[in-house]
Amino acid sequence: MDPRQVKTAADARKIVKERGLTHIKVGVHDIDGILRGKYIHIDKFHSALEGGFGFCDVVLGWDSNDQLYDNVTYTGWHSGYPDANVRILPDTCREIATEPGNLMFLCEFIGKAEEICPRATLRRVLARAEKMGFEVKVGFEYEFFVFAETAFSIREKGYRNLKPISPGFFGYSVLRNSVLSDFYKDLLAMCETMDMGIEGLHTETGAGVLEAALRVGDALPSADRAALFKLFTKVLAQKRDWLATFMAKWSKDWPGCGGHMHMSLWKGGKSVFYDEKAPHRMSTTMRHFVGGQRALMPETLAMVASTVNAYRRLIPGFWAPTDATWGAENRTTALRVIPGSAKSTRVEYRVAAADANPYLALAAAVGAGLWGIENKIDPGEPIKGNSYAVKHPVKSQLPRTLMEAAGRLKGSKPARDLFGDAFVDHYSATREWEEREFRKAITDWELERYMEII
Repeated sequence: MDPRQVKTAADARKIVKERGLTHIKVGVHDIDGILRGKYIHIDKFHSALEGGFGFCDVVLGWDSNDQLYDNVTYTGWHSGYPDANVRILPDTCREIATEPGNLMFLCEFIGKAEEICPRATLRRVLARAEKMGFEVKVGFEYEFFVFAETAFSIREKGYRNLKPISPGFFGYSVLRNSVLSDFYKDLLAMCETMDMGIEGLHTETGAGVLEAALRVGDALPSADRAALFKLFTKVLAQKRDWLATFMAKWSKDWPGCGGHMHMSLWKGGKSVFYDEKAPHRMSTTMRHFVGGQRALMPETLAMVASTVNAYRRLIPGFWAPTDATWGAENRTTALRVIPGSAKSTRVEYRVAAADANPYLALAAAVGAGLWGIENKIDPGEPIKGNSYAVKHPVKSQLPRTLMEAAGRLKGSKPARDLFGDAFVDHYSATREWEEREFRKAITDWELERYMEII
């Protein structure tokens, strides 16, 4: 039985039995989009298919470095960190390409924890779209750097003088992808095996940086693919004693890494974004969708630029936006409308960083667009030419820090309507924590600037 055929609990039991497995890998994504999981015995797997199983709720109460939040109410020392219930999702079954023959299943929090579960948050937004009569199609696109380093060597070097797998600026290089063809082949094959197929893969402009465009699909499984693509790209690299990073901006000398999302709405098998006779082939529905995304971008930015480092990327001239803007075929704007055919007309949400949680980034982008349709928000005139050279209204300016973005999210009434009070309160608190942790650090810049001279 092919893992792609698994849709029900009965299917899951069948494929596990056919393969004679004793243990199965399961996992659930935390607030930062990191997959937390374990191997479980076949007996526990069978029982979990019926009634779920317990997973320590600390994974919703700590950061990416396993440090406990001190400012959230959902869980903490005050609750004793009990188990939360999770359900196994049979239709996420995949063969693990790096563990031939073995299977993994994604999970989702249920009960109280469902209110703040990233995947469940996206699912609620997509239910809103469905209620409005829309299907959401999405294609994720990731930039990432690969180094000829290991998880140990980067620490031993203090994250300095790292060796990329290829030197210099050389975008779309056939030379590089030919020399490194073994890695490219392994990556492409792995993604096909694990149902996260790549539409296009090429070098970007920077030392050791690649860009992968994942194939378009329905929104929720596309987010699953995006999250797994990031994880298993790292796994594949580390098995070669290399290291892949999706960090938004790892060096001031190189461009940052985007996590762009291409999206469109469909109804009855046809795109509702396409109008052949309209300017830029944008239907009224698409204009309102883009209008909502532009209007709410400053309020939801914390969900798509979710780390302190992500704000290093949002600077002029490095292919990342600094204001909530839109344009037709304009890569200097936050939203790039692509006036294609009846099938391909879409909007590219370019502000998102590669380090963002794909479930939350997509929830923010789609939710804002739906809000725009509901409220008939006009996007205004498109930016022509270099958006960086235009003086934009103050209301279009994006937050400059994660703390500011967290505050805008916390105070946003549309965000609370779209994502729920419990999610907004919890998530904004986690982003405030993230910046507070950063402020404890003494940077190299400060030491070099102040230690001797001041």
